[in-house]
This record gives sequence, C-alpha cells and structure tokens, in this order.
Amino acid sequence: MSNFEIGLVFTGLMMALLFGGMRVAYAAALAGTLGLIAIFASRMGFEKALPAALGMAGTVPHSKAVTYALSVLPMFILIGFLAFHAGITKALFEAAKRWLGRLPGGLAVATVFATAGFAAVSGASTATAAVFSRVAIPEMLAEGYNRRLAAGVVAAGGTLATLIPPSAILVIYAIIVEESVGKLLLAGFLPGVVSAIIYAGIIVATVMIRPESGPKSRVFSVTEKIQSLPGTFPIFGVVIIIFGSMYFGWATPTEAGALGAFVVFILAMIRGMPMGALREALVETAKLTAMIFTIIWGVLIYVRFLGFAGLPQAFAGWIGTLEYSPLTILICILLAYAILGMFMDAIGMLLLTLPVVHPAIVGLGFDTIWFGIIVVKMVELCLITPPIGLNCFVVSAVVPEIRVQDVFRGCAPFFVADVLTVAVLIAFPEIVLIVPRLMSGG
Repeated sequence: MSNFEIGLVFTGLMMALLFGGMRVAYAAALAGTLGLIAIFASRMGFEKALPAALGMAGTVPHSKAVTYALSVLPMFILIGFLAFHAGITKALFEAAKRWLGRLPGGLAVATVFATAGFAAVSGASTATAAVFSRVAIPEMLAEGYNRRLAAGVVAAGGTLATLIPPSAILVIYAIIVEESVGKLLLAGFLPGVVSAIIYAGIIVATVMIRPESGPKSRVFSVTEKIQSLPGTFPIFGVVIIIFGSMYFGWATPTEAGALGAFVVFILAMIRGMPMGALREALVETAKLTAMIFTIIWGVLIYVRFLGFAGLPQAFAGWIGTLEYSPLTILICILLAYAILGMFMDAIGMLLLTLPVVHPAIVGLGFDTIWFGIIVVKMVELCLITPPIGLNCFVVSAVVPEIRVQDVFRGCAPFFVADVLTVAVLIAFPEIVLIVPRLMSGG
C-alpha cells in the first residue's frame, strides 16, 4: 500500500475506536503509532520499523508539549478555579441582575452577561456552567422562570468562555496552526461580546413571545444599582490586567495569565478563602491541565503520522480542485464541524481535524485568525448539542431537579443564536480582525 492508503486505513481505525467509546487521546496515539509502524515497515522492514516508530511516538509529544506557549494553559485554568472559590461570581451576577433585571427575561439576560464577565477570568466553559448553575438557576426558578430557559441560559452562557480571553481552546488552536497566541486571544474578545448580545436578544424575543417563561424582576433604585458596582471591580481589574498587558505588549500571554492568577489569588486570600478551597482549586487545575495535555500528547503522534501519510496535503490539493466558491467550501467545512460536534469533544475535534483542514483554509485564501474564531464558535455547539453536550450534563448534575433532556431543549434557541453569530462573523470579518490588527499596528 502507498503511504496515502495507509493514512486512510489507520484514520478509519481511529474513527472506529472513537465511535466505539475509546478516549480521543488513546485512540489517536494508538492509530498514529500503528500507522507509523506500517509506513516505516514498507520502507525498512518490520524489525527496523518498530523501534523507529516507537522512538518517534515517544519523543514527539515531549518535544511539542514543553513549548513555552503551552504554559499559558494552567495559568488560565487556575484563574477560573480561584475566581470560583473566591466567590467573585456572586457579586458579578448581583450587579448584572440589578442593572438588567427589568428587561423582558431580565434575570436570564443578566445571567448571560454575568457568564461573559466570568468567562473573562475563567477560560473553561464547564467551570462557568457549573458556577452559574449554583448561582443563577435557583434564583431564576424562584422568580418563576421556565426551567428549560433557566438551564439553557446557563449551559449556553458557559460556552462564551471558549471565545472571550483567556480561552484554553483558542490557545490550543494557536499552537496547532502555529499562529500568535496573543493575537488569537485578543481576536476572540469582540466576537464573544457579539455572541453575548445575540444571546440576550434571543432571550428578550423568547420572553416577549411567551411572557410566562420569564417574569420581570423587581425594580432596583439607582442607588442600589451603583452599590452593586464595587463588587465587580475585581473581575474587571483582572480583565484589564490580562487584556491590556497582552494588547500593549507588556507581557506574553503566559506572563499575563500568571499575573492574573496572582491577582485573583490575592483577592481570594483577602476574601478569606479557606485553605481547603485553595487546595481544591489547585488540584482541579492540575487534573484539567493533565487531561488537556494527555489529549495533546496522543493527538500529536497521530498528527506526525498524518504528515508521513501526506493526508493534509492531499486534502488541501483536492479542495483546490473543487469548482465551488471558497465561501461555499467554507460553509461545508463548518457543517462538518457541526456534525462532528455531536460525537466528539471540542479539544479532540480541533486537534484531530486542524492538521488536515488548516492547509486547505490557507489555500482558499482565508485569514487563519479569523477562521480560528469561526471554528471555535462552531465547536462550541458540541457543548450544548446531544449526545455529547458536556455543559448540559454539568448543569443537570449541579441542579438534579432539571433533567438533562430539558437542558438540551432549553439550549435549542441558543443553537440558533450561535448559527446567527457565525453568519455575522462571516459577513463582517473585521469584528474578528480589528483588535489583532491594532495590536500589530496594521
């Protein structure tokens, strides 16, 4: 068999393992290692191929995983867990509630913008969903909100953490395609805001059509609104530190993340966070970091195998021969991501597909930073769509009286909102590109 045929066979094996329930990291590592053995065996025989392939499978993950850019991940993850255990989220939600509560579905709208604010210091969508399941859902249910709407708002609001910096998924995308981590993180800020605004618009429209699904909250006085603002200062302070230091070039993303984690740690200590909570935040950070790095290690073996098999180049060449407009091809690629999102997690999906898809996107003439924001927005869908829908399972686990089926149904309007957001970003690419261009002076 040719290298290309070997590539197809072992890619098929990996997909079969994935659909059979094997974890992405292990399926990719196994298929990649066996594929390397098969390719080398066709050149030098099995006896020489085995040590060569195993040696490469052992060294490639280490050489890539020790890169400086990846050190930003544990910093961003730590910020989110420390902010949660420090209780910063309650003050943020209270302020949003007082300022936005009188809108149709005001409490749900407040939840969206509060999750967006927390996303700016979190970077982890499941952590955001878990936090606001405890903070916002009980209050919405007490106010008489439809439980599907209440659960859907929190599950969908958590996905904003994948766009608004600091975002772990954007960091992973930047590393895979060898793009600037700082520029990509900054590029996600305005699309994240646009996405939150569209979510809010969907909520207002839903409640205006069915007023019983989201009754109005009580009116807060101007004094009460102003009194709620000081509690939000820690969040906005950390956002300014992270965003400003990267934008003006004062710090690398890793340095900005470390500084943000230190500031949140000091705030947590001032607020009297117990040592048990600090220990839990550190342990959860270590667990999530280890999980992400394990996926990266496994997929990097598969990516090296793809390079030897020549599949990325073949796919890019095939895309270039299609007699369709670049926009039509882009939409087909995005639809494929929407389908894959029903069966794979976001990180695994990006790691497995980008080595093949990215060369084709470059060949079509699209900006890689712009495509990164678009594709990350698409993989958000896997967090709120069945059967994977991790955010939906998190919400149901935290609030057991809400069935996971109801959470999925509650997310349906926000699926429409995400599709609308992607359409807006495709139609107006400057929303994505303006901040990175200002950063570089272009």
